[in-house]
Amino acid sequence: MDHDAYTDDYITRVLNDARVFAFVGASANSNRPSFFAMKYLLGKGYTVHPVNPGQAGQSILGQMTFAKLADVRAPVDVVDVFRNSEAALEITRDAIRLKDQLGIKFVWMQLGVRNDEAAREAEAAGLQVVMNRCPKIEYGRISGEIGWAGVNARTISSRQPKLAAFGVQGRVLPGFSDES
Repeated sequence: MDHDAYTDDYITRVLNDARVFAFVGASANSNRPSFFAMKYLLGKGYTVHPVNPGQAGQSILGQMTFAKLADVRAPVDVVDVFRNSEAALEITRDAIRLKDQLGIKFVWMQLGVRNDEAAREAEAAGLQVVMNRCPKIEYGRISGEIGWAGVNARTISSRQPKLAAFGVQGRVLPGFSDES
């Protein structure tokens, strides 16, 4: 797969198919990107398990923090890498080892995180990969929420947005079902 660009359909499918994220490298610091990405996804109805050995046993946004990915209880749809590009390879290998035990389907590497070797290994193991993207930003862009802040979402449409029963601004992704 070409990891330089993703279609909106691909990102939408990942975000619609996923309900549970494991944030490897989650932070309790409210100024860190992992904190507000976690807060946003929780507000959209996703389950997010923070993984950070320095915070293990403590709560981040009301969610118990795990020391390592292997400690997280199933299911986990997405392993979201909030670490640097070098660390992404070992985290991806952990995800591959645990994919059947936890039900992992996707490895998502955050903005600025790209590891082509990790992507090749994940795809060879049957996992789908997103690199150098943020699920919070992608959700906001595809749903149209990000346009409310004056950001160009690269989408022009006269269609009325679908509203959710939950979340701060209440928009959902195309194809999302409130029953999930």
